[in-house]
Formats: sequence, structure tokens, C-alpha cells
Amino acid sequence: MGGENVPIFLFVIVALLIAAGMLIGSAVLAPRKTTEVKNMPYESGMDPIGDARQRFDVRFYLVAIVFLLFDVELLFLYPWAAAQWSQGSTIPTAAPARVPAEFHGLVFGEIMIFLVILAAAFAYAWRKGVFEWR
Repeated sequence: MGGENVPIFLFVIVALLIAAGMLIGSAVLAPRKTTEVKNMPYESGMDPIGDARQRFDVRFYLVAIVFLLFDVELLFLYPWAAAQWSQGSTIPTAAPARVPAEFHGLVFGEIMIFLVILAAAFAYAWRKGVFEWR
């Protein structure tokens, strides 16, 4: 066995020691006085009222879906911006993803169409009152 595996074994040993230290430390330092309030389930800072199997309001799901919609659009914009404007970059990368100069206008137009559609969806959701929590 060569010396090339020594860093891996050291990493595993240090990780196990840290995990064991955290477990032992939490057992030693943890408060042991339990009260009725401490044993209650925590639900976003509010007292749990009613049955856990009650139905959620539809507005909760609408807000979650709208958040995902407008959050995922950033996943489309960031790689485009990095590829579109990276030709003049001085930062060395292993495999730069670049848009050829003759396609800059086409790609920019496609992203603008995407943003217009996204803005229309935002305006539609706003008009329907999705962002208003009653």
C-alpha cells in the first residue's frame, strides 16, 4: 500500500473524530430539564392547533408554484449570461462555454423573448391575485 491513500484515511479519521465529538459534546452539554412547552412540536413559531391531517389552503400551493416558476428562471439566465459575455473574459477556465460572436444577437433575442413571456406570466399572476395573501 502506497502513501497516496494516507490523506484519504486521515480525512476519514478526522471526520469520525469530529462526529464523535459532536455527539458526546451534545450529550454532555445538552439541558436536561424538560417542560411541557419544550416537548411541544415546533411549527414555524406558532402553537399547533387542530389535527395534523387537516387540508392546506390552495393559496399555499399557488405561492409555492409561483415561487418555483420565478426561481427556476434564474437557472436559465445565469448560464446564458456566463456563456454570452465570456469572450472578453480574462479568467482562465478549463472548458469555456462561449457563444460564437455571430450568434450573440440571436441568443440575446431568444432570451428577451423568454423574459417577455416570463413578464407576461408575472403580470397574469399579479392580476389574478396570486401574490395577495388574504
